[in-house]
Amino acid sequence: MSVKPAVTASITMAEAQNELLEQTMKKERRKLLDFIRRRIPADTDPEDIVQDVFFEYTQNLRMERVIGQVSSWLYRVARNKIADIFRRRKTESLEAHFASENEDGEEGLGINDLLPDPSAGPEAIYTRRVLMDELMSALDELPEEQREAFWMNEVEGKSFREISEETGVPLNTLLSRKRYAVLFLRERLREIYNDMLNN
Repeated sequence: MSVKPAVTASITMAEAQNELLEQTMKKERRKLLDFIRRRIPADTDPEDIVQDVFFEYTQNLRMERVIGQVSSWLYRVARNKIADIFRRRKTESLEAHFASENEDGEEGLGINDLLPDPSAGPEAIYTRRVLMDELMSALDELPEEQREAFWMNEVEGKSFREISEETGVPLNTLLSRKRYAVLFLRERLREIYNDMLNN
């Protein structure tokens, strides 16, 4: 007799989780899809990323992990999934983004000044890859506003005017946020590179 209530309780818990998942998907899916679509390469299917995000959300529900602000959590996971896409892209394509100068005249990261020349051989190519991985990790350490300004401008290739129109953040504020991000990332790469040379 004591087993039945436990079984009923577990069924009720699963039903409650399914109901929460369904409500969350109805509320957030379309906005999340639009958010992802604007931030990924044209050859990537945003539906795949949305499914990955909700799969991760489902896993957390099943493990009964507490997620405070579900909407913020979903967008953070989506950003991480998008970052993974860019991590998987060839190092050269990322370097081209980071080294470029945007139409507002703001300097790019100048990453090629900090990376070894790939024509110097296999060791140099390996070092470049390690540093690019470290750069992506360093991006995660930035305050969200700086990371977003840097990402949208350098990786997505949007001008500061476009970002300002999209986010409502003043142009000068975006320029300032990106500059702080660039200074931080340059310093981090120098530290990492120096550590590699000294080891």
